[in-house]
Amino acid sequence: MNTFSEENYLKAIFRLSQMPDNKKISTSAIAEALGNNPASVVDMIRKLTDKQLIEYDKKKGVKLTPQGLKDAIQIVRKHRLWEVFLLEKLEYRWDEIHDIAEELEHIKYHDLAERLEKFLGFPEYDPHGDPIPKSNGKMAKSFSASLADGKIGGTYRVAAVRDTSSEFLKYLHKLEISIGTQIKLIEQIAFDHSLIISINNGEPTTVSSKFGENILIS
Repeated sequence: MNTFSEENYLKAIFRLSQMPDNKKISTSAIAEALGNNPASVVDMIRKLTDKQLIEYDKKKGVKLTPQGLKDAIQIVRKHRLWEVFLLEKLEYRWDEIHDIAEELEHIKYHDLAERLEKFLGFPEYDPHGDPIPKSNGKMAKSFSASLADGKIGGTYRVAAVRDTSSEFLKYLHKLEISIGTQIKLIEQIAFDHSLIISINNGEPTTVSSKFGENILIS
């Protein structure tokens, strides 16, 4: 049985592996994703390698083994199902559910995820737009194109958010942006690549390039 910390590492490695064009998962990338120091990451990499949950090569980086991938998918599955439950059934705010789900995802009971999924009506996506893995590991397509990659003059639907931090989600709430919101990309400022956008046909608003990179579109 894996510890909470080991499960968090497996989940982080899985999420990094799902990033577009991410051919190598380095120890520094894992440290940044988890907010840990590199020394503790190296120690955990050693433990996960000994348990045959990952493979590590200094040149190729970190890769989940078949068992590691299976374990990671189940953690992600529970996390995203709990987020749906917390938002839809317990009416927590969008910016609150991630931290609570971080704790609930570690509950181990053999059919809990299956019962929760059935109770929720077999959702395909969590409230942040991330696909929810099925019990067999299959999941709906994920979204990778960001608003920053959009064409000037184009109108897009917010499909997911890359940054699920409370601070970013509160900012989106302030701008009245959620999954499904229509955003028109009016202009990109050459100086700092900030964006001028229109939200649901409203008045033009200027946002940072970082904002654009964290909004995934369809």
